[in-house]
Amino acid sequence: MKARIAVLGGDGIGPEVTAAAVRVLEVVAARYRHEFEFVDALVGGAAIDASGSPLPPRTIDACRGSDAVLLGAVGGPKWSDPEARVRPEQGLLELRRVLGVFANLRPVRTIPEMLDASPLRPEVIRGVDIMVVRELTGGIYFGRKTRTAHEAEDICSYTAQEIERVTRVAGRLAMQRRRRVVSVDKANVLETSRLWRTVVTRVIGEEFPQVELEHMLVDAAAMHLLRRPTAFDVLLTENMFGDILTDEASMLVGSLGLLPSASLGSERAGLYEPIHGSAPDIAGRGIANPIGTILSGAMLLRHSLGLEAEAGAVESAVARALAGGLRTADIAPPGVIGLRSEAATDAVITALDG
Repeated sequence: MKARIAVLGGDGIGPEVTAAAVRVLEVVAARYRHEFEFVDALVGGAAIDASGSPLPPRTIDACRGSDAVLLGAVGGPKWSDPEARVRPEQGLLELRRVLGVFANLRPVRTIPEMLDASPLRPEVIRGVDIMVVRELTGGIYFGRKTRTAHEAEDICSYTAQEIERVTRVAGRLAMQRRRRVVSVDKANVLETSRLWRTVVTRVIGEEFPQVELEHMLVDAAAMHLLRRPTAFDVLLTENMFGDILTDEASMLVGSLGLLPSASLGSERAGLYEPIHGSAPDIAGRGIANPIGTILSGAMLLRHSLGLEAEAGAVESAVARALAGGLRTADIAPPGVIGLRSEAATDAVITALDG
């Protein structure tokens, strides 16, 4: 297979972790006789510094001309002025719009050999396997925004069509898993959540009758993610709730650095990125955890390139490396010096070759 992959390192540790993922994808290409072309482009703060725009036209062209997009992270103190007219995060939001991605998939799985990396008791998190499906282009992040010296507002809005399409993604995934969807909302107080609950109920009932559906208020979901995380299979949520809950869920596995994501739309091309931020405090030190980005590369292989065997091989290699003792600073036990990013990537590649 020949494929073109746009690589947007972004800011902070973004270029470091995307470089690690590219190394792994190059090994996959050689092992399975594929041809992957990697095209670098700017996004976020780095793009603002170079061009004045967080998503320059050249980057848009590179992404539109590629089979998939691999992203690092955007933002940092340099561009954090709340009064700034142009901010790095605008580039990410616009990129999602340009690519037409609306469903963000965030798998959360614990690894038996790493249960001690989580602050939760091992008996609580053993066997956790959750797929979070987060709606990505609606809600309060994209609603109308106004602000004066004395008041501000952010409008949260959803259409039935936006809710229908992300619910279908969750339903299809549930059919491939344990056939259970928990839909998260705040229907006791929000009209958008009441519409969300009505539409989700209709779509699952009519199109996925084999799937068990439960509605859960977001505050209860936050509690149960820590109290009984193994009860969740597919977790369906609107934009802001999903953003918050997946950061919470990262503590089940021990670190934000371990979790990947895929943002998908109706087209084959998708956007793949770790769920962590740019971590400017450790940028350039060579200690960032590359696992979330490497696993995002595995999701790229699966969802955009249709290479299931190759995706599974990368995921198995990561699991074997972690089981064999791979520990970066964010997941190392107290008193243990974690592996540097390059060494951690080497461990995954060694496990992949083995």
